[in-house]
Amino acid sequence: MTVLLGANTAQPAAHSAAAPAAATPAAAATQRPSEGSVHSWDLSTGVDGPGTRFVTFLSGCPLTCLYCHNPDTWKMRGGKRTSADAVIAEAAKYRKFIAASGGGATVSGGEPLLQPVFAGELLHRMKHELGLHTALDTSGFLGVRATDALLRDVDLVLLDIKSWDRETYRRVTGRPLRPTLDFAQRLADLGKEVHLRFVLVPGLTDARENIEGVAAFAGSLGNVSRVDVLPFHKLGEAKWQALGMNFTLRDTPSPDAGQVAEAREIFEARGLTAV
Repeated sequence: MTVLLGANTAQPAAHSAAAPAAATPAAAATQRPSEGSVHSWDLSTGVDGPGTRFVTFLSGCPLTCLYCHNPDTWKMRGGKRTSADAVIAEAAKYRKFIAASGGGATVSGGEPLLQPVFAGELLHRMKHELGLHTALDTSGFLGVRATDALLRDVDLVLLDIKSWDRETYRRVTGRPLRPTLDFAQRLADLGKEVHLRFVLVPGLTDARENIEGVAAFAGSLGNVSRVDVLPFHKLGEAKWQALGMNFTLRDTPSPDAGQVAEAREIFEARGLTAV
C-alpha cells in the first residue's frame, strides 16, 4: 500500500492512536531540520524488517543500481518536502496495529543516509514517541554519515552487500564497495543487529566465488542474524521506461529455485541463517 505524498487517501479511524509524550529534549529538537525530501510511505509485511512495518521512503540515492526497482527515488528533487511531524502523525495512525504484529518502522529510500539528520529524527521519534521497533534500510555507502546517536535509535540495520567482487560491485552500483564494508564492520563493533540482503542476478552476481566472498565476510562479523537471498526480478522495468532510462538487464532471466537454494547453502555453510 504505497502512499505517494499529496494523494488524497482516507485513513481508517480504527488504527488512530494518540502518541505518548515526546522523549526528545526540546533543545535537541530545535537543532534538527523539521523537513526532508520524502518519496512516499507504505505499510508492508515481510520485506522491510520483521512484522508489519510503516516504511518511509526518502528521496535521493548516490548509487545507480542496474536492477533498482525504484529509480524514481534516485533524485532528491523527485520527492516532496515533508515535515517530520507529518510522517510521525501518519505512522501514529497505525501504531497499535503495527505493535500488535511485532512490527515497527523502517526508514528506507533511495538512500536514507543522504539525509542523515532528517532520517535520524524520524528514527528517534518512531522509537521514543511511538514506541516502535526501528530499522534502517541502507546500502552502507554513506555509512560515515550515520552518527553514533542515529545508530542508537536503530534496532536493526537492513544492509545490502551487492557483490564481493569489486569490479562487479562498481558495475552494479556505479560506486566502490569499501565504504559499505567499513560500515558493516562498524555495525559489528557496535553489536548492532544486521539483516544482510544479497540480490542474486544470473550472469552478474551469481558466481560461486562472489557469493562465497560475501558469505565469508558476513559470517566473520558476528552480528548478522539473517541473510535474505533476493532473486533478481524485472518488476521495476516499467519505471525505467517511463523515466526514459535504459534498463540494461531486460534480457536477464530471474534465477531458478535451484540457483537460489544453492546461494542460500553457501551462506548457511558459514553458520548464517539464509532465507
